[in-house]
Amino acid sequence: MPSLKDLKVRIDSVKSTQKITKAMKMVAAAKLRRAQERAEQGRPYAQRMDAVIASLATKVKPGPQTSPLLAGTGRDQVHMLVVATAERGLCGGFNTNIVRAARRRADELVAQGKTVKLYLIGRKGRAVLIRTHRSAIVESVDLSGHKQVGFDVAQGIAADLIARFDAGEFDIATLFYSQFRSALVQEPTAQQIIPVKIPEVPAATTAGAVVEYEPDEEAILVDLLPRNVAVQLYRALLENAASEQGARMTAMDNATRNAGDMITRLTLTYNRTRQAAITKELIEIISGAEAL
Repeated sequence: MPSLKDLKVRIDSVKSTQKITKAMKMVAAAKLRRAQERAEQGRPYAQRMDAVIASLATKVKPGPQTSPLLAGTGRDQVHMLVVATAERGLCGGFNTNIVRAARRRADELVAQGKTVKLYLIGRKGRAVLIRTHRSAIVESVDLSGHKQVGFDVAQGIAADLIARFDAGEFDIATLFYSQFRSALVQEPTAQQIIPVKIPEVPAATTAGAVVEYEPDEEAILVDLLPRNVAVQLYRALLENAASEQGARMTAMDNATRNAGDMITRLTLTYNRTRQAAITKELIEIISGAEAL
């Protein structure tokens, strides 16, 4: 059984940890409000970009002049998995869930005889995947120098991915990130960004006024498709930022509660041990007095 001194040290240690987790929860809650606002403001633009590209793509006849970002390479042998995670931990299962989804997809592709490459964004994803898929990692982007991720970061990553695609390094790129639902729910999401995946447009939606584009649809797509890759990456980074803070706030709240429960149990054990020690001393004193 631990001594009274050991129990006292343990209680003080847990109390110090509780203060830290409580402070981290408050900081995460403050950051969450700003990150959530940015994520919600970025969603309409990304969704509208998808809708515009889908509308234009339905009016383009596939041919040699069609952009590879829309038509693809005609193969699906080499897959680039872009895994976006956080730079810091202590945020529950946020990073683990994203990496697990990417690893599951990578294993499925390898089982089908495909070649898998990994493009990592964030330090925490690299820390896990380097142990299991070291040979597949082709690039790792460190965002620790950015206090707040801006669109220029997404543009740089998008330009690098498009250059690798043009060089024939991969056929399909899929982005993995966590979509923010609430402080309690963050949903791991996989989205194909190269070539852009065009949703099926119902016939009732396509019917209506005839629209003539100037310049033509293909010329517009040449400019929009690279921008779309950057926009979708930026949206993923914003969603990740909000999801990270939500997960951290929840994790630190749980840690604070658990520390409180542990302090209660340790205090009870401390009081019982102290009472037993006092009772033992009294018994020894009474026994000594009777012996005299």
